[in-house]
Amino acid sequence: MQRIAVSHRPAPRRRAPPPHTPMTEALSYRLELIDPAGHRCRVTMSIPDPDPTGQRVSLPAWIPGSYMIRDFARQIESIEARAWGRKIELTKLDKQTWQAAPCRGPLQIVCEIYAWDLSVRAAHLDESHGFFNGTSVFLRAAGHDNVPCLLELVPPRGLDWKVYTSLPEAQGHPQRAPRHGFGMYRAPDYDALVDHPIEMGTPQVASFEAFGARHELVFTGDIPNLDLDRLVADIRKICEKQIAFFEPRTRRAPFLDSSDRYVFMTMVTGDGYGGLEHRSSTALMTSRSDLPVQGRPEQTDGYRNFLGLVSHEYFHTWNVKRIKPAAFAPYDLERENHTRLLWLFEGFTSYYDDLFVLRAGVITEQDYLRTLARTVSSVHAAPGRFKQSVAESSFDAWTRYYRQDENSPNAIVSYYTKGSLVALGLDLLLRHETGGKHGLDDVMRLLWTRYGRDFYRGGARGVEEDAMPDLIREATGVDARDFLRRHAYGREDVPLAELLAQHGYALTWKASSPLPSLGAKTARQGEDLRLATVYALGPAHRAGLSAQDVLVAIDGLRVQNGNLDKLLARYRPGDLVEIHAFRRDELRRFTVKLAPAPETECVIAAA
Repeated sequence: MQRIAVSHRPAPRRRAPPPHTPMTEALSYRLELIDPAGHRCRVTMSIPDPDPTGQRVSLPAWIPGSYMIRDFARQIESIEARAWGRKIELTKLDKQTWQAAPCRGPLQIVCEIYAWDLSVRAAHLDESHGFFNGTSVFLRAAGHDNVPCLLELVPPRGLDWKVYTSLPEAQGHPQRAPRHGFGMYRAPDYDALVDHPIEMGTPQVASFEAFGARHELVFTGDIPNLDLDRLVADIRKICEKQIAFFEPRTRRAPFLDSSDRYVFMTMVTGDGYGGLEHRSSTALMTSRSDLPVQGRPEQTDGYRNFLGLVSHEYFHTWNVKRIKPAAFAPYDLERENHTRLLWLFEGFTSYYDDLFVLRAGVITEQDYLRTLARTVSSVHAAPGRFKQSVAESSFDAWTRYYRQDENSPNAIVSYYTKGSLVALGLDLLLRHETGGKHGLDDVMRLLWTRYGRDFYRGGARGVEEDAMPDLIREATGVDARDFLRRHAYGREDVPLAELLAQHGYALTWKASSPLPSLGAKTARQGEDLRLATVYALGPAHRAGLSAQDVLVAIDGLRVQNGNLDKLLARYRPGDLVEIHAFRRDELRRFTVKLAPAPETECVIAAA
């Protein structure tokens, strides 16, 4: 950030710009890591031409890609405004918005923020590293959304850290940051500023080029003997396949419209998993045990899951960061942005993620079919799919999908997993109806050329809520209106067995266990075993058991964590058993009629 000279003498008056029409001089931000041990940073925002009637500033309530109001402003511990060496009154208007008293610029807003959320969604700072999503730390100046932004990253005292971000360095600026260094960075507007997360520290790093575009792999955490060479080889293949898929002629990476590199930022923990997409990077979290080890060539399920996560977030570079629903063009970061199309943007991405790992030759067809079968099994295990469509799930993401409780499997469906089955079924249908000439690939490429390719080149518009049937017909010649009505907007299961059979694959079902079933999902609670979910109309439900009940005994024999299967093995479906359980601190007794284990395990194989 350019430092502002402070004078105690009145400055010469100058003509103010019209209300809400700021001049194009850049907004400036300065990020300082003032207390890594206490997880606090300071952000100073400088507005050269504040609104003369009183400048409003706010912090986003949510972050794109994670559809839940998170109220990031709750982590602001202090905030004040200053101009020309004096304090300016700053009035809080709501949970995330402040208004400064009228003043002449430059107006500085200084806030101290608590950063201790170890996730891909927010900000995390300690003596080992700093990770920052812009939506958690950079205030928005109302009326200045399209003004360029300068960001100065200040090095922490006593820590020899580097910087990893896809945010471009401020070319031509005297304090321009060197590559991977502290200093000045630049964004064309606020939306871009908050769409390039920042990792600081001493991670393990590797890089590669895919069709001339630079990619960086950044791993933060204690990871002995990490096999970076294997990661580079596998991830490069995935990236090249996706670039060539959308741009078969030019093979131009989409992020080159906003950065000269793509950065995979991975935080490694004991048991983490997740990802969040950005226009030129992604933030990932994974378990240490899922990453490859030098000298061990075997491919574990965990590593395949990690590659699927990488593929998922990279595919989002096209599908959701540039091909967007109309409701996200532009984002309103202060409130919910409802759309019924997340089954397209997350579900289709979930279909293509493992498919591109297969197309890249990194996993076998058998591995892919096992992964696909697990997805089918997970969808069919939850009765909620009969109560909510994926279109309804998309719309209700803000209040239901991201706020799940013990009854959620009975009440909702995932637009990720069932959305991926809608994509699979639609792909199989299109291929069958056209004799293999067209498929879902053609639909995705049409979406890219019409909505995505020019999104950040002045052609920003999103996919209309009712556009998909016509787009599918245009791309393939197939009328898929009835399919979408039944399976995306309706609650019918996708007829995968029939569709797969048309392409030479058999889908069968088997019981996941030979033991009789309680009709409930269990979870550890110390040495005890509690019911995490009681499935609707199952044996436990019919007997009166509820989620959160702690099992004590079956027919007088103590239930402990780890021995439930041994106890149930002595019974047959149809047997009556007496179960004692604690509900809160009250001991209760239930008579349960055991049922056969349901056939919920899917198997897919070549016919």
